[in-house]
Amino acid sequence: MIRDFIASWPLFAPTYLTGWLLAILLPLLGVYVVARNQIFMGAAIAQASTLGIALSMIAASCLSAFHIHALENSATVGAVVFAGAASLAMSLSYGRRESHEAVAAWIFLVSASLSVLVVAHSPHGLDEIQRLASSSLIGATRGDVFLYALLTLLTAGFFFRHHRTLTLLALDPDMAASVGHAPRRWFPAMAIILGLVIGFSIRSAGLLYTFGCLVLPALIAKNLVRTIRPLYFVSPLLGLATSVAGFILAHRLDLPPAQNTIALQAILLGLCWGGRRLRPFWPASVSP
Repeated sequence: MIRDFIASWPLFAPTYLTGWLLAILLPLLGVYVVARNQIFMGAAIAQASTLGIALSMIAASCLSAFHIHALENSATVGAVVFAGAASLAMSLSYGRRESHEAVAAWIFLVSASLSVLVVAHSPHGLDEIQRLASSSLIGATRGDVFLYALLTLLTAGFFFRHHRTLTLLALDPDMAASVGHAPRRWFPAMAIILGLVIGFSIRSAGLLYTFGCLVLPALIAKNLVRTIRPLYFVSPLLGLATSVAGFILAHRLDLPPAQNTIALQAILLGLCWGGRRLRPFWPASVSP
């Protein structure tokens, strides 16, 4: 099985490497999202980036009618801009009257409905939106590999330097403010990072793989460790291990690699939840 997978490497190397890099990068950010109990935030940002792609497709179509060529990467720009805007909007809801969950739900529903409506009469628009929703890593390029390797290194360095501050902000924003880490400055900064990474990821991997890798490895790791610091290492390692296993099994069984990986991660999380019921001494929650 592994020998057959290795034989496919020359043809699918960018796809495999892109998927594995995202399986490291997204779970690292997922630790922050899960620690803040804002899991639905990831789905809302991902859906908003889908709307950005849909609008960029319509804009490109309108420009072509006037013999004007849109930017080659206009869809990626649209995804990143809308993901960043959605993430920033949710971060600015901190301390406001409406709950964070309400804002995330509104963004998700508006983006999900409009992303279909704006391309409803486009010949290939609905197919593209459905592809993004279902996830497909096929078509990743060497440029994607370089991009996600760079983003992974930069994000890992940022978390390594500021993990104590980020942990305190996630678990107790009021305490963070009292010691000089103003949430109103840090939350928008983290929103921009989340929006940037998710926006790029959606274009390459689709909504399912992006959202799944963002939250599932972090949730699995949360059930395996007692403190939050190891999450920054365990979560990316789990993401990488499950994606490698998922890709190899997918190749052997002729299944879509993204869906296979997310199914594997979801099964592992279910087993963790079941194990907690069977083992009374299982760590109940993560603490700083």
